[in-house]
Formats: sequence, structure tokens, C-alpha cells
Amino acid sequence: MSEINKVVLAYSGGLDTSVIVRWLQDTYNCEVVTFTADLGQGEEVEPARAKAEALGVKEIYIEDLREEFVRDYVFPMFRANTIYEGEYLLGTSIARPLIAKRLVEIANETGADAISHGATGKGNDQVRFEMGAYALKPGVKVIAPWREWDLNSREKLMAYCEERDIPVDFAKGKKKSPYSMDANLLHISYEGGILEDPWAEAEADMWRWSVSPEEAPDQPTYLELTYEKGDIVAINGEAMSPATVLAYLNKVGGENGVGRLDIVENRFVGMKSRGCYETPGGTIMLTAHRGIESITLDREAAHLKDELMPRYAKVIYNGFWWSEERKMMQQMIDYSQRNVNGDVRVKLYKGAVSVVGRRSKDSLFDESIATFEDDAGSYDQKDAEGFIKLNALRMRIAASKGRSLLDD
Repeated sequence: MSEINKVVLAYSGGLDTSVIVRWLQDTYNCEVVTFTADLGQGEEVEPARAKAEALGVKEIYIEDLREEFVRDYVFPMFRANTIYEGEYLLGTSIARPLIAKRLVEIANETGADAISHGATGKGNDQVRFEMGAYALKPGVKVIAPWREWDLNSREKLMAYCEERDIPVDFAKGKKKSPYSMDANLLHISYEGGILEDPWAEAEADMWRWSVSPEEAPDQPTYLELTYEKGDIVAINGEAMSPATVLAYLNKVGGENGVGRLDIVENRFVGMKSRGCYETPGGTIMLTAHRGIESITLDREAAHLKDELMPRYAKVIYNGFWWSEERKMMQQMIDYSQRNVNGDVRVKLYKGAVSVVGRRSKDSLFDESIATFEDDAGSYDQKDAEGFIKLNALRMRIAASKGRSLLDD
């Protein structure tokens, strides 16, 4: 273990990663560099500095990455209308590539020869962190304490702290949530506790970002979202940065009970996992983006995107953001967005998001053709007869040869 001289740790300042700092120092006799990312989790990240200093850490990185996170990761993902297994908006998954990138960059800056993280050996995050690190720095060493140590309970972690005089007043001073939670600007997730029983309903006081639909206002809220090349650039006529857009939509969506989700998903490592998620802003973004695409995308381009999306979602969920296939798909997706410009009006009401208006200078909607009134010859309905017969030709031939589908 002596070959490990310096390690960059993804550090939250919580109990687990504070124990990891000392464990790395004791086990590998190495210097630890901590990296704390502000991705909009809603909690102060600066206190992590004092906690790291108390553990003897000399090099401490605390960075506000909110704009980069939304601009370069969340927005590109939403251009594809990405959902995993038909429901999950990938709030945790999409944050990991950025953290992995910064871990590698800081390792290069500080001369570290290893990175470390606090993900367990049962979850997806270990895969996402390490896939990203290996893609960006092939020779990097990765230390995953949860796969090495036997500190597999909160009680053992606390005992470890007491034995080694690790300051954990910050952990003792407040009631611990029964859930394992992860938050960033896109979502907050909940796992563990009562949620380990997939039949049990989530407790009402678990949710933090949204009111229940039953308690949401009795009057709907309307928003007008302006798109340029598939990204929201303004809300109600006010220009906003990517992170500001998502923060605003989280606030308004949460106030209207939007974005709650309770699912059982298939983890990459093979097990099923029950989780609850709050993604108010992302839920609005997904609905609105499909609304603007409905009038600006060619039919076959839209259908191809829909066929591609599940593969794209799986790539992100499984930790392959930094892969050739994701880059290839992203180029196709981004190309499709060059005319996705205009405005979408959405209605938020008691947990629901509805598109109630869409307009664009790049619209492919032709009222003169689509109208049920007199179209002044824009569309000859007689053309449909030949169209239908040609498309039915193969079925007519098969039926004439005695192939009946009624026999099956």
C-alpha cells in the first residue's frame, strides 16, 4: 500500500466521508486531498472546509459547479427527453460524470496518484465514478473503502470515530434522517428505511422539495418557457442562466406538487432498488421540451430520437457518459435541436404538468393544411387513396395467397 502517496477524495463533510479521510490516512499512510462540489444540493458546502481541516487535510477544494452541471450535463441530457425505464429522470446519474471529471483534474493538479469515493459496493455510483475516472485517466488508482473495510454500519462508523478522536459533533448534533439521500439541482433522492419494503407507502414528512398534490394551490400556475436550440433560455420573458432556470422551476414546481416519483428500478450491478425522487424542475422541462419539439421536429427525426432515447438513458444510468457511444448519440441529438426554438406555455396544477400552448418561427405546423375547414386546395384528399393502397399492398398480397391472421 506504500505506493499510494496522495489521494483525492470526493468529500461531502458527512460522517461516512469524514471516516474515510482518517481511514485513508491510517490504512495507506498517505496525504488526502478533499474535493467538495456544490451542485445545488441545498446545503452549505463551506462547512466541509473546517471539518477537513480538523482531520489534518492541507489541500481542500470546494467548488461551485452549479452552472457547469446544468449547462454541460443536465441540459444536453434533456435535449434527448431522457428517462430511464420509463420514469426515472436520472438526477443522481447525471451528476457523477462531472464529479469524476473534477476528481481526475484535481489529481492531475496536485500530483495525486489515486482517487477515492464513498459509494458502497452495492450501488451504481461506484460504477459511475470509476468508469469516468478510468475513461479520463486510464492509469489512475481507485480506492473504494466500502469494498475494503468492515465498517458496514453507522454504529461501527461512530465507534471508529470515538477510537480515533474524529470530530463528529456535526453528525450527532441533529437527528439523522432514516433515509439515504442525495441531492443536486436536478433532484433529491430517498432510499433505505421504510422504503426497503416496496409495499410500504413513503411517509408524508419524507418529502422536502414539494407539497403533496392534495395540498397544492387550488388555482393553476402558468409558465412561459423560451427555447433556443433545445435549451430553456428565459422564463416568462426573463432571460436566465441554466442553473437559475432549473432552480426557479424547482421552486415553482415544488409549490404545485410537481415531480414526485416512487419507483423500483434495475441497478446496473443486478439488483432491484426502490427509491423515491423529487424532480420538480426536471418534470416541467421534460414535458415542455416535448411540447416545443412537437411543432419544430420533423416526424421521422422525432421518432428516431424516441427510439434512441432508451439506449442513451441506459448509457448515462450505467456510468458511460465518458464513452464514444454517448458522444456519438449526443452529436445526433444536438443536431436535431438546431430548429427547436420558440415558446411553450405550461400549466401546473396539483402535481400535473400540461402543455397548453406552443409557438415557433421554426414551426412545421401548417394550419392551412391541418385545418378541418376549407383548405383552399392546400391538400388533395384524393391522394390518400393511393397512399393507403400502396401501404396495404404487402398485406393484400399475403391475404390473397391464403395467409390469414385470423387463424393464429
